[in-house]
Amino acid sequence: MERYFDAHLYLANWGTHQLMLRLPKHVLDPATVAQYCQGDSAFAWTAGEHVIIDLHDEDEDGTDEWDLDGHGPLTSIIPVRAGLAAGDLRLLYLAWLRCVQSEEIADDEPEPPVPAGLYTLDAALTAVAEFLRIDPDLIAAAAAGSTPATSGEPTAAQLRTWVVGLPVRDKDTILTDLITGGDSHLRSRLLRRYREAHRTDTPAPTALRTAGELLSTAAELHAERERRDAEQSERDGDSSSFRHRLAELRAVHAHKPSLLERLNLAGLDT
Repeated sequence: MERYFDAHLYLANWGTHQLMLRLPKHVLDPATVAQYCQGDSAFAWTAGEHVIIDLHDEDEDGTDEWDLDGHGPLTSIIPVRAGLAAGDLRLLYLAWLRCVQSEEIADDEPEPPVPAGLYTLDAALTAVAEFLRIDPDLIAAAAAGSTPATSGEPTAAQLRTWVVGLPVRDKDTILTDLITGGDSHLRSRLLRRYREAHRTDTPAPTALRTAGELLSTAAELHAERERRDAEQSERDGDSSSFRHRLAELRAVHAHKPSLLERLNLAGLDT
């Protein structure tokens, strides 16, 4: 990873899941990464001009699923690297949640800055959350403190207006990097700069939550979901019993067309 590769994924049938990503330091600030990667399940280091992120989870039950449908999970996960390069920090926040879930973060430790859009994870981020087995209730608890994500990619007209207003020196640098190929992340870097210049999703200052508070909220969400599921199961069971008794009634009185017609008119035809 330090010398050759930008992404690495490893999984074993005894339950180990590992994802590693490498990005240039001028694209992803190591200090920003350090705010989120704070435990054994998510840590990072620098090597030359790059920062490397190592995320992993160990399944204590020692079991794993191998139904990959002909495709490795890295295919669905790798788009998060481009998102991270363009300034989307949701992957890093998920990494912090993985550390919280593994109890590697003290209960009184405040959360790092919460990125926008935790309520609406895209397919790649969802794949990461599933690969690292992050509790959906914990993600939901964290998402309560997240603002909505800004709308998707800027239009060509929006980008053109922004580029026209850039200083001439910046345009010269961009063109030089484009021609010489000196910055393979030029598009991501420019998109990040555009979004920062047009950011409207900055939340009002609020007290940061602690890791312990998020775990407590996740436990409450889990208990509430189980209660609703139990109530739904009970309703489904009552409904099934009623349909069974209705079928028996219709069978017993099959020779009474007037009664059957009244049942049908009452909506009791199933």
